[in-house]
Amino acid sequence: MEIKSEKSLNFIHEIIEEDNKTGKYGNRVHTRFPPEPNGYLHIGHAKSICLNFGTAAKYNGLCNLRFDDTNPVKEDVEYVESIKEDVRWLGFDWQEREYYASDYFETLYEYAVSLIKKGKAYVCDLPVEEIGNFRGTVTQAGKESPYRNRSVEENLRIFNEMRQGKYEDGVKVLRAKIDMGHPNMLMRDPIIYRILHKEHHRTGNKWCIYPMYDFAHGQSDSIEKITHSICTLEFEVHRPLYEWFIQELGIYAPQQIEFARLNLTYTMMSKRKLLELVEGGFVNGWDDPRMPTIGGLRRRGYTPEAIRNFAETIGIAKRDNTIDVALLEHCIREDLNKKAIRRMAVINPIKLVIENYPDHLVEEMDALNNPENPDAGMRKVPFSKVLYIEQDDFMENPQAKFFRLAPEKEVRLKYAYIIKCTGVIKDENTNIIKEIRCQYYPETKSGMPDSNRKVKGTIHWVSAQHALEAEVRLYEPLFLKENPDEVTEGKDFKENLNPNSLQKKTCFTEPSLKETKAGEKFQFERLGYFCTDKETTHNKMIFNRTVTLKDSFSKNLNKS
Repeated sequence: MEIKSEKSLNFIHEIIEEDNKTGKYGNRVHTRFPPEPNGYLHIGHAKSICLNFGTAAKYNGLCNLRFDDTNPVKEDVEYVESIKEDVRWLGFDWQEREYYASDYFETLYEYAVSLIKKGKAYVCDLPVEEIGNFRGTVTQAGKESPYRNRSVEENLRIFNEMRQGKYEDGVKVLRAKIDMGHPNMLMRDPIIYRILHKEHHRTGNKWCIYPMYDFAHGQSDSIEKITHSICTLEFEVHRPLYEWFIQELGIYAPQQIEFARLNLTYTMMSKRKLLELVEGGFVNGWDDPRMPTIGGLRRRGYTPEAIRNFAETIGIAKRDNTIDVALLEHCIREDLNKKAIRRMAVINPIKLVIENYPDHLVEEMDALNNPENPDAGMRKVPFSKVLYIEQDDFMENPQAKFFRLAPEKEVRLKYAYIIKCTGVIKDENTNIIKEIRCQYYPETKSGMPDSNRKVKGTIHWVSAQHALEAEVRLYEPLFLKENPDEVTEGKDFKENLNPNSLQKKTCFTEPSLKETKAGEKFQFERLGYFCTDKETTHNKMIFNRTVTLKDSFSKNLNKS
């Protein structure tokens, strides 16, 4: 896959350039990445992280990390820490600018009080369901709450009582007084505060009323003097409300700009549905390598550089589109091809015996660690009479253009000798091949007189007596359809789960992998890129396949 280099400005940077020309923010650029700490970040959030931090870096500006922690029911310090880890891992540093919406609770409360005093907010006693019913529809104006015209004094008193804990959850809310006939449903007297007697992960039990996201978000941007509040497209409809609050409060005004969220083929991006997969046991936790979470991608073997390159390559769009996951895989292949050291492993082994090789001889073959990087050096790989090779590298009745091993055919054993198949040994009962027999040509080793003799095929191997046993986990996309939400009536997205998204196999590796550590990345020659899993122990090595050497999934799918 060829990727064209695109250096032109995206539309967000065009806006910033124009703002800098006019001096709108005094040539300042100050962005923020504002996750709610109610779950784990995924590849879509990674795009936003790269955009916000990258934009700040491009214009010598600043980027804050702010947690919009306004809902204690769903938020937890566990998510806060995982988000910080993910942002750091992607290569970004917020320095001392770590903020929380909860830092501003007192200020936000005072903002709400000022709206009440201006006659722009009121306490409403309607149940939440009734509030929804009163809003009307897209084609029909809403009805005003019977509590809409409470006096300023009464609203102030009740709102203060709400803060003091006088009322139970759901009994009262504070609403903005805007327009129940507004064409934008969000402008029909939205809720600003609700009662929640729930301990907050940072403020404890100090508060029992909490601001709604729409109220807290823009004001937090204002407090932090953000210049460009970059968010995803679903918040476009929220922008009039964002601007209304700031205007009515008479505070510093950031500029909200929306961009298209990331959609990937064969990938679920809904946080709610990902939670469903985790809680239903369809995957093994949030960092399952099949998950699109940053933790899952990291565990699978993706690098920060590959994800940043992917984010840059897809660019920033104004309208929703879907990116082929093959592009993400291309980015990791490009990165690992340069970085990953090579090792030999056999996943579907069959025994190969070199009949004319000395029984007890063990040679050390010189092997390149990475042909793309001369500085990576060489390693020694033991070679002996009995080897394991891939079953797919042998065919008893070969097809045309099969250039690997077959009866009376020759191949080169990588880094070693040319061999010729002389026969096979089969199981008497099943007639399945148990062992391949061959002869080797001693003069064809590197540096020997016949080392340059040409053969059409080269295959990899491991020495049977030196091989280490390991588990490999072979991953395919979690879903069978490009759009996992494309289902027949009455079904849900889980109907599209790929039953073969994970296969575990026992493989044999060369002994140099014995001391491998979690997170180390390799190219298993001719097989794909692999990463040592965190569950690896001294007694059991586990490798996750990051990606195949070529895009096999879509090709196989098109054949079916």
